[in-house]
Amino acid sequence: MSHLLLVESWVGAMSTLLPRAINEEGHRFSFVTRDLQHYLRSAPGTGPHPLLGADNVLTCETNDPEVLLPHLERLQPVLGFDGVATSCDYYLPTAAKIAQRLGLPGPAPEAVESACAKDRTRRALHEAGVPGPAFALAETLRGLEEAAAAMGFPLVLKPVDLCAGMFVRRVDDVEQLRAAFAELQGFPVNARGQQRSPVVLLEELLTGAEVSVETVTFGGRTTVVGVTDKSVAGAPWFVETGHMFPAALDDETRDGVISTAVAAIEALGLDNTVCHTEIKLTADGPRIVEVNPRPAGNQITELIRRVTGIDLAGVYAQVALGEKPDLSPVDTGASSAAISFLLPPRTGPIAEIQGTEALRDPAVAEWKLKPVGHRAGPATSNNNYLGHVMVTSDRPGAARPHAELLISGLDVRYAEDAA
Repeated sequence: MSHLLLVESWVGAMSTLLPRAINEEGHRFSFVTRDLQHYLRSAPGTGPHPLLGADNVLTCETNDPEVLLPHLERLQPVLGFDGVATSCDYYLPTAAKIAQRLGLPGPAPEAVESACAKDRTRRALHEAGVPGPAFALAETLRGLEEAAAAMGFPLVLKPVDLCAGMFVRRVDDVEQLRAAFAELQGFPVNARGQQRSPVVLLEELLTGAEVSVETVTFGGRTTVVGVTDKSVAGAPWFVETGHMFPAALDDETRDGVISTAVAAIEALGLDNTVCHTEIKLTADGPRIVEVNPRPAGNQITELIRRVTGIDLAGVYAQVALGEKPDLSPVDTGASSAAISFLLPPRTGPIAEIQGTEALRDPAVAEWKLKPVGHRAGPATSNNNYLGHVMVTSDRPGAARPHAELLISGLDVRYAEDAA
C-alpha cells in the first residue's frame, strides 16, 4: 500500500474525487495544510471533509517552501511518502518541488512553474512555434495602454497567476482596459494568501468554439484520453457554463487540437503528469488558451469516467506514485456525458430554486444546488455557480442539449423578491 502526500486542495469536486480515488486504488494518504479551518468550513455534507480522513493531517506553512520542504524532509523517514500531489493550482509547483526534494516521482518543477504562470507559458509556446494568440506583457497601466495601441482592440486582459477565470475580461477600448486593470490591482493576494505577480497579460481575442484535451504523460509518452467541449458565457467575462465529453468534432478538427495540445505539453517539458489543455477553434486553426498540469476541474473527470470508465483522479494518483496507469477505455453504456452549470442571475440571498421536479429524469446522473440562504455572488468567474446538473446518454453528442434544457428550467428566486 503506497502513501501519497496531498498538499492543500481545492474544496470543490476534486477535493472529494481525489481522496475517493486514492482509497479505491488501495493506497493511503496524508494531508498537509496551512489552514485547517478552511477545510473544516468546507465540508460537502454533514460529516467531516474527505481530506480530513487522511491517515495524518499535518499543519505547516505551505506558502513558504523554505519552511515546508525541510519540515517534510524531516518527516519522510517516519511517514514514508511515496508520492506527492495537489488538486489546487496554486500549489502545483510546490508539490513538484517536494517530490524533487524527497526523490519521489513527479514532473520537473521548472516545467510545472512554466505551465502555471501564463506569461511563462506564452513565451515558451511562442518560442516553440506552438500556435496561440498574439500577446503582450506589462506591469503598469501605461505599459498595457501602449501594448493595446500597438495590438488593437478587442483584447483580453488576464492575470498571469489566477484560476477559474478570475479577472479574465474582454476589453474593447482604453476605458475598459483601465477599469479591468484597476479591478485586478485591488486583488494583490490570492485566495490562499499568496502574493500575486504584478505582471498582466494582454492577448488577442480568439473567436471560435472552445475545447480541452485531456492527456496523461508518463515516461516521456503522452496518451490522449479524449477531447471535451465547453460553453462559455457572461461577456465581458469568460464563465464556463457547461461541458460535454466527448466533444462532437470531425476527425480533422479532433486531430488538429490533439496535435496542438501534445506540442504544447512537449514545449513546456511536462512529463509524469495529467494535463488539461484548453484550446480555441479559430478560423485559422487551433490556438492554445492554457495548459494545466493537473486533471480537469468542473467535473470533467466525472464525465470522462462515466463514458470511458477511466478515472483521471485515480490516474493522477497513480502517476504521482510512479505507477504506469492503464488507460484502456471500457464500455460503460454511455456514449456522451455532459454537465451544465446554473449561473446566478444576480447577487443576493437565495430564497428558493424552483423546477427541481424535472431533475428526476432517469438520464440525470447527478445534480446539486446551493441551499436556501446562500448568498449568490456575481456571475464573473467559475467560482460562483449556484449548482449543476450532470446527464448521460447512449447517443453521441446528445447529453449536452439535455443538460442545458434541464438547467434552463430552473428558476432562482431571491429573498428580497419573496419579501
